[in-house]
Amino acid sequence: MSPDLSSFVSKLLELIGVDGTVELKIGHRTVIAVTSSDSARLIGPNGEHLRALNMIARRLVEAKHGEESAGFLIDVNGYHETAMEKVRQSARMLAQRARLFKHDVDLEPMSSYERLVVHELFAEDPEIKTESAGEGKFRHIVLKHKNDKYNKQ
Repeated sequence: MSPDLSSFVSKLLELIGVDGTVELKIGHRTVIAVTSSDSARLIGPNGEHLRALNMIARRLVEAKHGEESAGFLIDVNGYHETAMEKVRQSARMLAQRARLFKHDVDLEPMSSYERLVVHELFAEDPEIKTESAGEGKFRHIVLKHKNDKYNKQ
């Protein structure tokens, strides 16, 4: 049985004492869009509270309905999508550097979701390939120019 994510997130917001409206958006990814005047509390510094809220919500749904039901994302006032667009913009700019100078470019350490977004961004790129490098909180992406003599496929 699939959970009613909109009701679940509404109840979760009520339990933590935050008012907001919830809208389910099903597309490439299932997104629960929350609109709230209390977004600063929900998002937290650098999105820390939002990441924690997502982790807790997914764990609760996973425990009750199984892992396959936990593939969703809670976004508050478009914060997450704006942050992901900044990641994409930065990756595009650094990819231009890799193309121009034909050498590897290391991105800043990022979350697994951010790395996934960057890998997807360059999946079909004829000149750039992506690899994850580093461990733990230092894990990052390396953009490699495919025509570099050291990076031939």
